[in-house]
Amino acid sequence: MDPCAEDRQSPSKRLEGKVALITGSARGIGGATAKLFAKNGAYVVIADILDELGSKLADSIGGRYIHCDVSKEEDVESAVEFALAWKGKLDIMFNNAGVSGPGGSISSLNMEDVRALLSINLFGIIHGIKHASRAMIAGKNGGSIICSSSSAAIMGGLASHAYTASKNAILGLAKTTACELGVYGIRVNCISPHGVASEMLLSAYRTCLGRDDLQAEDVTKIVGERGSLLRGRGGSMEDVAKAALFLASDESGFITAHNLVIDGGYTSACSHMSPIYTSKV
Repeated sequence: MDPCAEDRQSPSKRLEGKVALITGSARGIGGATAKLFAKNGAYVVIADILDELGSKLADSIGGRYIHCDVSKEEDVESAVEFALAWKGKLDIMFNNAGVSGPGGSISSLNMEDVRALLSINLFGIIHGIKHASRAMIAGKNGGSIICSSSSAAIMGGLASHAYTASKNAILGLAKTTACELGVYGIRVNCISPHGVASEMLLSAYRTCLGRDDLQAEDVTKIVGERGSLLRGRGGSMEDVAKAALFLASDESGFITAHNLVIDGGYTSACSHMSPIYTSKV
């Protein structure tokens, strides 16, 4: 029995009857988004390389799981075909899969490591847009394609060189594909999270701070204190999932080629001088 069947019957569900494919969704931001999409009436295909976690999550939300390495175009094509075979259409493609890749100085980067990162973070998204758009064009009912970028694409110094390059390229790709696909009613947008305590960010903080005991809640606290205009409020996976839900839904029907930044205002303004707003002149 589909545990989300009752939810899908509610007229208030924002994605009722829509079919969504989410890459990198066995856990983390992708997993949180898969759960939220299902609660809002979507039929969700989880595409990941973490077979056990992905299958378990798919079963829990009445979805389907398929093994998918986004660096391999044939895997992404198969995932799209899997969704079509299951429900006969594809309405939403969330290109979420990504890796942190190599760190260190630009003067000593191993280019094979860089190519490996780009094969997932950038080429994986190209694969996703390519095959999702084919399915959506054939379906003649428009669609929403969402791509995961990062606050690192907007502001320097937040991530490694290779990771930043890949995430910045995604912003340009979303704009050009939105130009082409808009005539078919297909919207292409990005979301750019900041400071969300995923496995990737937690690992980076542990390395940078030299604290193997650091937990996700510690990272969220640090971000809330130092990386957010909403002092004391860090970002969560659910914050990103809700942004993806908005871009996937008809509520954002006139929004395309847009980058929705989920950063508590961090990349837009500096709050170090905020006392000037409370001082008397």
